[in-house]
Amino acid sequence: MTSDTRPDEDGAVTPATQRRAPGGRVALRGDLRAALPDATAAVVVTALVFAFLYARMGSGASDTVAVMPFMDDPGTYWMYLLSQAFGWSGLLWAWGTVMLGLLLSGPRPARLPVSRQVLERWHRTTSLTTMALMSAHALMFAAELVRYETKVAWAERLWVAFADSFVPGWYDSGTGRIAIPLGQGALYLAIPLGLLFYVRHRIGANTWRRLHRFVIVVYVLSVWHTLLYGTNVWYGEWPRTALWLLQLPVAVLLLLRLLKPARRAEKLGPPGGGTARPAWWARAAGRAVAAAVVVGLIAVVVSDRDGGRDRPAHQPATAPHAQETD
Repeated sequence: MTSDTRPDEDGAVTPATQRRAPGGRVALRGDLRAALPDATAAVVVTALVFAFLYARMGSGASDTVAVMPFMDDPGTYWMYLLSQAFGWSGLLWAWGTVMLGLLLSGPRPARLPVSRQVLERWHRTTSLTTMALMSAHALMFAAELVRYETKVAWAERLWVAFADSFVPGWYDSGTGRIAIPLGQGALYLAIPLGLLFYVRHRIGANTWRRLHRFVIVVYVLSVWHTLLYGTNVWYGEWPRTALWLLQLPVAVLLLLRLLKPARRAEKLGPPGGGTARPAWWARAAGRAVAAAVVVGLIAVVVSDRDGGRDRPAHQPATAPHAQETD
């Protein structure tokens, strides 16, 4: 989830403290060390979110309990709550790293609170932290399924939990039939797209840039997964509207990045001005779609029609899916 501009492409001098591989390349090992403070902050945020969700479930005020009343025991379902907490912190970190990437690859602000090199490093470290949080979210969901599937032997419990969590199309219960493959798609795209930055000297900078543009797809899939399956934003109430509202600055920065890209080669220009017509129309369509998304997000927030469900008068009492049997 690194930006599509190289840290040194503007002729800036890289600080001596920045760990680079031979030839001036940024090394993954150095970024992993630099990500330790960021990852520590993510763990703290996850712990706070977990404590909040645990307390709300224990008090009966949790929306998760409203959706699935059988989950009214936080002591039993703590792994599910931890999966939720990792998911929320992962989405927050994804939001931050995408915002940094768009800021770095779009119009250059006249003043930045820190140097561009620091922003680049933050972007890379938050990207690594996001991948770890997404993975932890999926693993804790699988762990909860292992605990849940009590009617079969351990080997089958492990297989069912793995398949439901990591095999696209395997989970077959309710909204999860769509939402879980979306989350899996986000995870399976995020890891290679994020790590390709560290081997771009092998695949070529232009190839890396073309592939890296799909990072925005990772973020869209993550938000879509949350809106469909996040029980804390299940109903059409303020938490769901707030989640929609947080997407507005992302969409605005994306539109600005497309209208005024940092790289001259990506500027739209007049039709036929050195750019093949199919490529020109594709870029123009991308800008039009981004503008439509901005308008759509404003309409969602203003109209309060955010796709949320109505809170039912009689709460459901079904489990997430029937347990497997021999």
